[in-house]
This record gives sequence, structure tokens and C-alpha cells, in this order.
Amino acid sequence: MEQNLPACPVETTLLLMGNRWKVLIIRDLLDGTKRFGELKKSIGNISQKVLTTNLRTMEEAGLVTRKVYAEVPPRVEYSLTSTGKSLEPILDAMRDWGEEYKQLA
Repeated sequence: MEQNLPACPVETTLLLMGNRWKVLIIRDLLDGTKRFGELKKSIGNISQKVLTTNLRTMEEAGLVTRKVYAEVPPRVEYSLTSTGKSLEPILDAMRDWGEEYKQLA
């Protein structure tokens, strides 16, 4: 977990989940554990490099766990930690707001 977090709690939240890729990764992992390829496919137009970078950052922040299986070919699975799962109400609020906005637009 980062030690030099901003004083503002909103800024801290944005730091941890402040780009669209991280939010979409969290959204997809709320349904359960996924392999890298499953995440890439479910998120859509994301490069392998960007997905890898975001997953590593999220793992360092304690939002995601990465489990590597000693198989050939290697299998890697990603899951949300309890901290990552605690972001669900925020994503629910974002979904609700987005639905309301689309009706007004």
C-alpha cells in the first residue's frame, strides 16, 4: 500500500481507481476470479501492456491478488481483495448515476 497518500480522501480514492481501466477491472472482478485473457476480453479495447500495468499497480495497492499456478502453459488468476471488494458501492453509485444521465441526455 502506498505510504504517501494525499490528505484528501477523495483524492486518495481517485489515486487508487482513477482511470477507466482500473474501474473496469474492478467491475469485472466483482463477478469473481478471472484469468488474464478473460479480463482482456471482457474489458474490450485494452492492450496487454496497459492491462498488465494496471493489474500490477492494483496489486501493489492491495486491491487485487494474483495467483500463479505451476502448470504448462502457466495459468494466472486475478481476484479482488477485501479492500478491492469494498469499492463495490462506489461502482454501484457510478452505474446508477450513469443510467440516470443517459436517460436525461
